[in-house]
Amino acid sequence: MQALLDAIATMDLPADARRIFHGRGGLHPGSEQWTLDAYPPIWVVTSFQPAGDDELAAIDSALAARWTELSPDQPLNWVFQYRHEALADTRLMAGRVPDPHVVTENGARFRVHLLTGLNHGFFLDMAEGRRWVREHVAARPGLKVLNLFAYTCAFSVVALQAGARQVTNVDMSGGALGIGKQNHALNGLASGASFLPHDIFSSWGRITRGGPYDLIIVDPPSYQRGSFVADKDYARLIRRLPDLLAPGGHALLCLNSPKLGVAFLQDQVRELAPQLIFGQRLPNPPAFADVSSERALKVLVYKAPD
Repeated sequence: MQALLDAIATMDLPADARRIFHGRGGLHPGSEQWTLDAYPPIWVVTSFQPAGDDELAAIDSALAARWTELSPDQPLNWVFQYRHEALADTRLMAGRVPDPHVVTENGARFRVHLLTGLNHGFFLDMAEGRRWVREHVAARPGLKVLNLFAYTCAFSVVALQAGARQVTNVDMSGGALGIGKQNHALNGLASGASFLPHDIFSSWGRITRGGPYDLIIVDPPSYQRGSFVADKDYARLIRRLPDLLAPGGHALLCLNSPKLGVAFLQDQVRELAPQLIFGQRLPNPPAFADVSSERALKVLVYKAPD
């Protein structure tokens, strides 16, 4: 875990939420189990394998030493999470977590929850996807957007800030959409968004009636039992896209599965929605560099014919 300790010793004090160390990318032998994220004013250390007390003590010592250099007048706040499959054990190791806890990214504000649940309410690896949406919508104000698997609606916030006319957020978790509504309020977005707490696969009629859409964002979990399994369910989404997209509209297809590469998405689009034109694969944030681009997050842009 020396690479993690070295990263802590040289890290800066970011204003926005972002990843600091990404051992999961395989570029730091011996530290593959570790990640370090900043959700100011909290540091979050995550391990994907059991961690011993001596390892946690070494991390605590390293964080304390660096924090003394970065912000000597403020207390150190850090959280440890052990993740195993779909379970998480989360512990507050030092300091406190604000409640409510709000973080920022490029001027936008988002609620996060670090001490409960597997995820934290805001996915740091999707920063480039949000940047692309912001720039895409800003260049075409007035777009109608469909946000599938909206979770806490970060894409919706960004799209509306950039000038979207309407965003429809669909997610089967009413709790996640509730946080999404709070995120809109945090950013002064009082109108323009709708929230559908429905299973997407049983709501196509309602979704279709709201279209066509100028931009469709598809950001599903790679595996969520009873909800979505990428290798069998992604096809059900792709075959719907041509009927949902307005002429010249765009689709942002996201896939965060280390077992499925770029070809998985491209082959399915080629077979099930051949009229869609591939545009580009978005880069991942530099902090999420991976030894294999096929294993890393995939975010692909497609366009419907004019």
